[in-house]
Amino acid sequence: MAMSNKTVRSRLAGAVSVLAAVGLLAGCATGGPGGPAPSELGAGTSMGAVELLTADPEPLLQFYVDGVGLEVLADVEGAVTLGIDGTPLLSLVETDAPADSFNDAGLYHSAFLFPDEKTLADALVRTATIAPNSFQGSSDHTVSQAFYFGDPDGNGVELYVDRPRDGWEWDDNLVTMGSAALDPNAFIAENFDPAELGEHADGVVMGHVHLRGGDLADAEQFYADTLGFAVTARSEGAVFFAADGYHHHLAVNVWSSEGAGERPESTGLGHVTIHVGDPSELDSLEARLNEAEHNYTREGSELRTSDPWGTQIIVSVKG
Repeated sequence: MAMSNKTVRSRLAGAVSVLAAVGLLAGCATGGPGGPAPSELGAGTSMGAVELLTADPEPLLQFYVDGVGLEVLADVEGAVTLGIDGTPLLSLVETDAPADSFNDAGLYHSAFLFPDEKTLADALVRTATIAPNSFQGSSDHTVSQAFYFGDPDGNGVELYVDRPRDGWEWDDNLVTMGSAALDPNAFIAENFDPAELGEHADGVVMGHVHLRGGDLADAEQFYADTLGFAVTARSEGAVFFAADGYHHHLAVNVWSSEGAGERPESTGLGHVTIHVGDPSELDSLEARLNEAEHNYTREGSELRTSDPWGTQIIVSVKG
């Protein structure tokens, strides 16, 4: 499929800015000496598949396959697994649960990390073509260039590309993540070639997952002190976590969900998967969960637990 840059620009014209809260990181840290804080979770930590619960999988399937560029890896009754190169990144599970509410804890966005600007630009074009009203905004976060969408169920979606790590700035173990303007049309004009538009997002991974929670202190106690991430950034109403010097693998905000309690049954987020590089990481995590008297189950190379609001977390050894 080929189209002109003029057509692409018209697809994105008039897009609204992403929620203003995303811009709150602009002053959370300034460039200076130092580097990331060490994390209990070590090298090889990465995000795995996110599970979404939905009353109608078909519109989501079109969005994530024809737009984002994922492939169908498995399709069994009531559940579809999507990914790239045989690696699961997203699962869609049919449910008759009521709709998710932004006032509850749950998913803020799933963030797909692209290997380069061209592959990202292709995904922007595909998504703007099949879902032109889904675009919500874009931002240059200093460490990355990010574009925000809402899928047909209203789940947040980020499509982004990282800037080189040697250009990231750290101060007092916090990374500088700004929120400068990023023109999607200019990005596409610079990186998109209509004659080379690909169908699939080759090389894409689940870069990070951003959650809604009820309390930032509780989020930090669980995701940093117990799960083992380091805190890499804080802003008004949000805290960011990572392992092995990444800018963030997980984030929790309370922008619309402050004071939220246990998650009710609903569509939206089912579970989040975290991969670790070595079985010993699970042993250490198990010890921290026991020390915190936090419930979990473990079967071999997979451990399951939940955050303070009932969001299911699966930690597994990367195969």
